[in-house]
This record gives sequence, C-alpha cells and structure tokens, in this order.
Amino acid sequence: MEALRKLEDAQRMLSFMESAGLSSHEDADSDRFLADFLHFMARPCGSLSAEKKCHLISSFLPKISEPVLEAALLRSTTTVCSETCANDFTPFTVDSGNVCLLRSGMPMVGLDAMQRANSTLEDFCRSYFMFHGMDANEPESIFRFLPFLSFTESYIYQLDNMNEELLQLSSASSEGPNLPMDMGKSDGNQSKGVHLLEVFKCDPFGPLVHLLHHHGLLIERITTELRLGTEYWTLGRKLCHALVKKKKISIEDVMRAIHLKSFDYRILNLLLYQLRGQEVNELHMEFLSVSEFLVEISDDLFDYEDDVVKNNFNILRMLIGVYGASVAPSKLSQCITEAEERYEILLNKLDPYLSSNCRKRCEEATKEGGNKSGHAFGTWNIPPVIADEESYRSRILKDEALCDADQFRFCPLVHTVYSS
Repeated sequence: MEALRKLEDAQRMLSFMESAGLSSHEDADSDRFLADFLHFMARPCGSLSAEKKCHLISSFLPKISEPVLEAALLRSTTTVCSETCANDFTPFTVDSGNVCLLRSGMPMVGLDAMQRANSTLEDFCRSYFMFHGMDANEPESIFRFLPFLSFTESYIYQLDNMNEELLQLSSASSEGPNLPMDMGKSDGNQSKGVHLLEVFKCDPFGPLVHLLHHHGLLIERITTELRLGTEYWTLGRKLCHALVKKKKISIEDVMRAIHLKSFDYRILNLLLYQLRGQEVNELHMEFLSVSEFLVEISDDLFDYEDDVVKNNFNILRMLIGVYGASVAPSKLSQCITEAEERYEILLNKLDPYLSSNCRKRCEEATKEGGNKSGHAFGTWNIPPVIADEESYRSRILKDEALCDADQFRFCPLVHTVYSS
C-alpha cells in the first residue's frame, strides 16, 4: 500500500507539472527529479515559509557545483545511495521469483532466497561452529545466533539471484556486461536489466551495512568482505561475458574471482565472532580460506555442465578459456595439489581436538557425496571438458525445449484420463 501511495503521489505531481508548464519534456528521469524536488520544497521544515525556502535555494544554488555534490556524497551515510535507488526503484519480479530487495533503504529478502540460503547455513553450522567451541547438534547454539546469520545469508542470496539474472541479460547483449539502455529484445528485458544494474551500481549492501551497524555488529573486515562480494559478482559477469563472446580473459582475474567466491562464508564467520564478542582467530581464518577455496573448486566441478549451459562462473570453464581444453585440466590439478598441501600444513597447526573434528567433518562430507565430496578425503574427478560450449549449450537447450513441448502435448491427454 505504501508503494502504491507513493506512485499515486508521484503521478499527481507529474500531472500538476504538465498543467503548470513545469515539465522539462526531456526525459522521464528529468521530470521525476523535478517532481521529487517539488515534493521536497513542499515538505514542512520547522518555521521556514515557502518564500524563505525559495530565497535559500536561489541564494545557494550557484554555489552547488558538480564537485560540491560529489564531495557531499562522500560525506553522506552509506545508506544514502541505497535509499535514493530504493525510492526510484520500480518493483518487479525476476525469474527466480524474488522481488526487489531495496525499498525505502530497508533490507528485504524473498522466500526463495531464504530457501536457497538454508543449505549454506546448515553447512556453516556443521563446519564452522567447531571453530567457535560450539556444538552444531545443540539447538540452543544454533537458534541463539540464527536470526542474524540467516538474514545475512538470505540477503546475500537475494543479491546473488539478481546477479544471475543480470548475467543472463548481459550475456544476450552485444555491448558487454554493462547493459546499455538499448539491450535486450523487449522493453521488459531492457527495463529489468537497467533496474538490476542500478542495484549493483548503487551499493547493494548499503541497507545490510546499516542494519549491522545499528546492532553494533559491523566491523571493517565485514565491510571489506561485502565490498569484495560486489567485486566478485562484477568480475564474474565480466569473465562470463568475455568467455561467451570468445574474448581474451586473464588468469589473474580468474584466480581472484575463485578466491573471492566464498565471501559469504567469511562474512558469516566474522559475524559470529561479533555476535559472541570474541576476537578473530587469524589461524582459523587462514585455514578456512584454503578449505573454502578447495570446496569452491569441488562445487564447480560438480556443477560444470550446468554452469556451461547457464554461462555461470566456473573455475574449469575459465581455465579452458585461458589455457585451452587440452591444458586446463592439468592446470586445475596443479591448483588443487598446491591448495591441498597448504591445507594439510595449516590443519596440523590447529589444536589437535579441532584438527580431529575437521577431519571427521571432511569424512562426513565425503560420505554425503554430491558437491561436497572432493577435498581432503575424497577423490577429485575432473569432468570431460566441453571445448565447444556454444554447440553444447545449444543442444542442451534444444533438448530441454523439446522435452517441455512433449510434456505440454501430453497434458490434455492426462487431463482427459482424470476427468473421465
């Protein structure tokens, strides 16, 4: 209702501007800016009269240059940009079923993002709680900190969902991952792409930062990891777009992206230190960073074919793009071997009891299989490389389309059987 009310207010002001000859007739953004300015001027402010407000504006407007505005922005709070984007952001539904997460500067998440975050939260509790002397099998340990951990991870997944859709739209654009205004085959895709891009341009973590700061949980390292998360998404889109367009990519960008990929686990871990009022254990953080690197590689190998079809960031895809299909597997094996050696060195530096629990957790993960088998006690299986991604993607999508068509064709028959 609040969103509808604001939309009605904006429309009334735009109609008034047209009738009063105040419309710029340049573009919608210019008229919206003027409408917001009139709303601002009409808003009560202490004892200031309308005449006094106009006098102040006319007196100081010549002094408000572009450099002054830029300097003012730098001195504003981290939520200013997010709130501005939120006010100008038209709600829309993305393919994953999530709605815009920025409304009036408030962090919001959708049910789909919460559901996707569950598996990460479960793994985090089982793999990271031990580093805090906590038992993941005790409900009290989990539920005591779950609200902040769950909300933070869900917020990240909400953005990740939006980033994935932005990646799909940018891949369809010939101009690259920056989504020019004329991209896409429809006005709907164009509008959606532009709005998604605005989210990532306008400090997407601003509302979450404000929330954590309000509760005394924000530290510089969390802010840094949030910034690195945005960098990962931007870098991932850049690499995936370059790969699908057969452009050159650098190994430096690839390795930086894979190391940034687990930023959400590091944020959750740092947040748990804050929630418990404990100092960060640097040895634990270093060990876990190597573990995260290996798990990300394992996940990428498990998801390799799907990532090719969806044009998602994947370490094997990227190494093929850098070194070619014949060399990439050996380069990846070398990365794995070096990381496993570092893992064992750091594992032996841990407290013996903690080290033993880590080994048990690895054994559990390996037995559970899926995308968590692969490092420490599992067997690495590098899938057959796909040298011609374009042909593979086209074939898979064609097969899926035929399958969907067959299902649609048989629906009336099924309905007839059940209705007779």
